[in-house]
Amino acid sequence: MIEALIIEDEYVAVEHLRRLLGQAAPDVEVCGVLQTVEEAVDWFAHGSSSRMPDVVFLDIHLADGLAFRIFDQVTIPCPVVFTTAYDEYALKAFEVNSVDYLLKPINAGDLQRALQKLRGWLAGGHGQDGALLQRAMEMMQQHYRHYRRYFLIPVRDKLVPLDVESIACVCVREGGTVALTADGHSYMLDKGLDAVMTQLDPRKFFRVNRQYIVAHRAIKEISMWLPGKYWLRLCVDTGERVVVPRARVNEFKEWYAGEMEII
Repeated sequence: MIEALIIEDEYVAVEHLRRLLGQAAPDVEVCGVLQTVEEAVDWFAHGSSSRMPDVVFLDIHLADGLAFRIFDQVTIPCPVVFTTAYDEYALKAFEVNSVDYLLKPINAGDLQRALQKLRGWLAGGHGQDGALLQRAMEMMQQHYRHYRRYFLIPVRDKLVPLDVESIACVCVREGGTVALTADGHSYMLDKGLDAVMTQLDPRKFFRVNRQYIVAHRAIKEISMWLPGKYWLRLCVDTGERVVVPRARVNEFKEWYAGEMEII
């Protein structure tokens, strides 16, 4: 018998998973249901080793916050199958050998895939690989990280909000950092290019060289320019060539095609 712990705050989702387990895996018994980060931390902190389940089905969004907070406080020594309502493309990065995920609404095929992997672990005597679990968690945390949505630009005696979605590129100009918007306006930022890049979503923005950060949607044309370099034509006039140096070309291509693993 395989014992499963469900950590999920939606009653309907819990019952749906119970029903699927009953149909697809009668050898799996649900040994408990927890709804919050706090309950999960208490359960793993005070439960004896004999109470540890064979697998945990863990929802990412719980009633009192993201499930990642559990791992900050206690160790979960058994295999974890993450469940989430986010799309498969966003989650593609963290499919690793010892961690699986189920995309909501969970279907029988995906559940059987996860259980087949679990049975392989148990039959081989393998527990959860802590390094791989940590790797998966870090990838998920990166995905759920909150990036800046607005910059506040001082204009005379006011602060003008600059929507990040309107930025075509950020560049170094005359000793300062300037954001150029798709409608042709420019705004002076009070941060250097390095600091600005840490606050932008790396799936949407790319640091092409020492002078430019470009938005994916702002790139209108990519041309070969000199051996091994690219020249980008943006939706705004930058007054100069925006060049991807040879050392960054491969990373740029992966980013542009949506294949880059963000860590």
